[in-house]
Amino acid sequence: MQGMNRNFQTLLNEYLTLFPCVAIIGPRQCGKTTLLNSLDKSWRKFDLERGSDYQAVADDSDLFLSLHPERIAIDEAQIHPALFPALRVAIDENRQSMGRFIVTGSSSPELTHSITESLAGRVGIIEMSPLGYSEIFPTDNPGLVDLLLDNKNSASDLVAKGSARSSLKELTDYWYKGGYPEPWLKNDDRFYELWMDQYVKTYVLRDIARLFPGLNQEKFRIFARMLGGLSGRVVNQAEVARALGVSPPTVRDYFEIAEGSFLWRYLPAFTRNVTKRVVKHPKGHLRDSGLGHHSLRIPDITSLLSHPQAGASWEGMVVEEICRQLNQQGVSFDAYHYRTGGGAEVDLILEGKFGLVAVEIKLGQRVRLASLRGLGDFVKDQGCRFGIVLSNEVQGRMITENIIGLPVRFL
Repeated sequence: MQGMNRNFQTLLNEYLTLFPCVAIIGPRQCGKTTLLNSLDKSWRKFDLERGSDYQAVADDSDLFLSLHPERIAIDEAQIHPALFPALRVAIDENRQSMGRFIVTGSSSPELTHSITESLAGRVGIIEMSPLGYSEIFPTDNPGLVDLLLDNKNSASDLVAKGSARSSLKELTDYWYKGGYPEPWLKNDDRFYELWMDQYVKTYVLRDIARLFPGLNQEKFRIFARMLGGLSGRVVNQAEVARALGVSPPTVRDYFEIAEGSFLWRYLPAFTRNVTKRVVKHPKGHLRDSGLGHHSLRIPDITSLLSHPQAGASWEGMVVEEICRQLNQQGVSFDAYHYRTGGGAEVDLILEGKFGLVAVEIKLGQRVRLASLRGLGDFVKDQGCRFGIVLSNEVQGRMITENIIGLPVRFL
C-alpha cells in the first residue's frame, strides 16, 4: 500500500471555485472529517456531534451564519435539518461569492432531499465513499475509468494502454477487507474484526435508531445481516419480507433506509429500447465488500474464495469501484443491470458522457466466449461503444471485434 491520499481532494478544490456551498455526503467513517481537516487554517470547523458546536449553530442558525459568513465547515449537518434553509438565505445575500460553506452528512435518507430542496443551484454535492482500490494502490498510469472517459479511445486503445495497479494478492486483500480507512491504517486483523462489529452495531443501534425511533431495531439488525447474502443478486422484496416475517411495505422501507444511509446500492433494470422480455427487478449490493464478508462471518480470503457468495461479492466490489472512481471525478452517470427472461444478462450498464458501455464481471481467470452471448447481443442491439469483460486474466485482449477482456487490476 503506497498511500492514503483521497482522490476527492481535487474535486473538492474544484467545487469550491464553482459553488457557494459544497456538501460532502457518505457513510460514517469513510473519511469526510479527515477531508475537512485538509482545509487550510482560514477555515473554521464546527462538529454538530460536539455539544458546544451544536448549541452555537442550532440556537439561531440565521444569526450564526450572519456572524460567520464565509469559510465555515459544518460536520454531521444532518443532525440539524433547520440549517439548510438558513444556509440558503445566507448564500443569497452574497450569491456571487463562491466557496463560502462546506457541510458534511451521513446516515440520513432525508439528507440529500434536504440539501437539494433548500440549496438547489447553490450547492455542489460530492458523494464520498470509503477508500477505493485506486486510492489504496495509486499509480501514475491512467486507470480503466480514466481511459473510458476519453471518447477518443477505442477498444484496442484500452487494451494497449491499460496496466495493472497492484498484484492479484493485493487486489483480493482489498476485496476481502473493503475500503473503510481506519482498519487499513491500523493494519491489524484483530482490530479489523472488532472495528467491523462495532461499526454495524453503531450503524443500527445509534444512527438508525435515532433517525427512526419507531423502527423495530431487532428486525432491522437481522435485515442488515441479510444484505450480505443478497448482495449482487436480483432482489425480490416479497421474498425478503417472508424471510423476515414482516410486511412488504416494511421491507421496502428497510431498503430505502439502507440505500439512503449509503449502506446499499441499487442497480435498476435497463429497460429502454429493448426488444426482449426483461427482468425488471433491481439488483443491489452492499457498498463495501468488507461489510458483506463480515455479515456472512467469512474469516479469511481462503474461505471467501470457496464461499457460495464469492462471485456475487466480487461483482459488487467491481461495480462499486467503478462507481466510486466516477464519483471521485465528479462525472454524472447512470448505472443499470440487464437480464432477459431467457437468462441472458449483463452485470453493469453505464451511461454518461462517455456513451453507453456494457460490462460483464468474472471472478475467474478463464473467460469462455459462450458465456458472453448476452453481452454480445446487448452491445449489438444497443449500439454500445464496446463491451468490457473484467476478470482475473493476466493481460488485456480483444475477445471479439467489439468485446474486450481486461484484468480487474486495470481499474
